[in-house]
Amino acid sequence: MAIIELLIVFTFFFTMMLIYWHPKGMHEAIPAAIGAAIILVSGAVSFSNLINISAKVSGAAVTIISTFIMALVLESIGFFHWIAAILAERANGSGIRLFWYTNALCFLMTLFFNNDGSIIITTPILLLLLKSFQLKKHQQLPYLISGALVATASSAPIGVSNMVNLISLKIIDMSLYLQTTMMFVPSMLGLLFLVGMLFAVFYKDLPRTLPPLSVPITPLSFYQHPLRHSEGYDYLKISEQKMKGILLFVLVMRVSLFVASYWHIPVEWVAVTGSVLLLGWRWYALQMKPFDVLRKAPWHILIFAFGMYIIVYGLNGAGLGHYLVQQLQPYVSNLFHAIFTMGSMMSILSNVFNNHPALMIGTLTLTEMRIDPLILKAAYLAMIIGSDIGSLLLPTGTLATLLWLHILQKYRYPLPWSTYTKISLLVIPPTVLFTLAMLYSWIFFLSLVHLL
Repeated sequence: MAIIELLIVFTFFFTMMLIYWHPKGMHEAIPAAIGAAIILVSGAVSFSNLINISAKVSGAAVTIISTFIMALVLESIGFFHWIAAILAERANGSGIRLFWYTNALCFLMTLFFNNDGSIIITTPILLLLLKSFQLKKHQQLPYLISGALVATASSAPIGVSNMVNLISLKIIDMSLYLQTTMMFVPSMLGLLFLVGMLFAVFYKDLPRTLPPLSVPITPLSFYQHPLRHSEGYDYLKISEQKMKGILLFVLVMRVSLFVASYWHIPVEWVAVTGSVLLLGWRWYALQMKPFDVLRKAPWHILIFAFGMYIIVYGLNGAGLGHYLVQQLQPYVSNLFHAIFTMGSMMSILSNVFNNHPALMIGTLTLTEMRIDPLILKAAYLAMIIGSDIGSLLLPTGTLATLLWLHILQKYRYPLPWSTYTKISLLVIPPTVLFTLAMLYSWIFFLSLVHLL
């Protein structure tokens, strides 16, 4: 192996080591930027490659940042605390009912925004909600683990809930509308299967009757939330009617993304429009300037995504893509084999290398294969299942899970990896296989009725 190729491989593993280790709280964008700089200096990625990378990464990153800004605006006015209060009331003293409601919250948070935002916003709320119910730590575990797994896995139904999914859509030249048509039904069935498995595993540990609340569930009781604005919902006295109106606005903007995709309008334009309108409304109606939200927005996503894609592009050019094509080509000759081969492969790669670089590598590999367009798209969707669900086998599989563990540590709820994997090993492999089977059945059905 040439010196340049060895340098690229070393850079990749060095970058991933720093991301997993994050010494002194180092943000993942820093090692990604360092790794990308090394690749660029080595000459493995040219200027023309950079232009191509920018075209594929920028739109996805802008879309995710825009949806994150919308979530931050809602957090600043107490929207999610309002939802938590409704959940506490609807639970009506039942720990089992609370289990289903909290998982529904995590699912909807990812569906309406994105998986990282769901983890960042809902985890502190869940911790404080469970504490308000005076639940002991072992009683809180089913809600926290199931919430984290569901929040991350819920990025599978629609590509816009996960940045790396959006980037891969660009690479594979597949519209968000078509991706949702082929993916929504099987992945939703997979999510229901996952929640059912989690319910069966945790059933005996769920409290049948919840203790009385130690404090009222209001935004004021969530003062510890890291994203909470100093003048939150309690101070602003936003009416329930306005909250429902905001919820309707978010729903309309989310649907607009798919309408835009259908008419070949860049989805990032719609995402930016939604965040600007919501920020403008908050400024005009509540006299809250947008600077607090803009400061908290994850602008580092641009650096992280751009840096990781440069590293993966260099790794692919160093021969990894050619090797994977040779190894996998014989196993993707038909729809069934392509779905189960690529889905299983991506589950393994995601847990070893993290799902961000793994899905980028897998997608670039697919584009170099000479296979039927329908099989190519099906194989890509199978990789999404492996990347979004199969990656949850180990905490290292996704950045969202690592972030979740960090938040738990911050709130003095340290969770050993052994406790996490004891649950994930039971529920994730069967969920991946079930979802892949549903994907095969759904695509086969769509092709039979000539909808593909």
